[in-house]
Amino acid sequence: QVHLVESGGGLVQAGGSLRLSCAASGHTFSQYTIGWFRQAPGKERELVAAIGWSPDIRFYADSVKGRFTIARDNTNNVAYLQIDSLISEDTAVYYCAASGPYDSLRTSSTFYDYWGQGTQVTVSS
Repeated sequence: QVHLVESGGGLVQAGGSLRLSCAASGHTFSQYTIGWFRQAPGKERELVAAIGWSPDIRFYADSVKGRFTIARDNTNNVAYLQIDSLISEDTAVYYCAASGPYDSLRTSSTFYDYWGQGTQVTVSS
């Protein structure tokens, strides 16, 4: 079992930056692929970034490439999502999720078994 708690969301002006954190419980964090999803009002949940249990494996959605950076700290059981050059389209609830142990990195939410409660990111223009 993995328990996930997100933090770091907030209201930020367009062009600004945020760093989201995903703190995980348990001793097996390093065995899990971690994904960051977002869901905007009226839209489906989408994967924006993921990092494999082998951290050299990463995925970014085309809409965020070059602006989002995912990282993990297995010593402290935390995953991060650095968001730069925020635009209004980034406004959404952001969720971290875990898939594993030792699963391949997949983009569908159906493969992620553990979810945090979400953190709101609002970008003002």
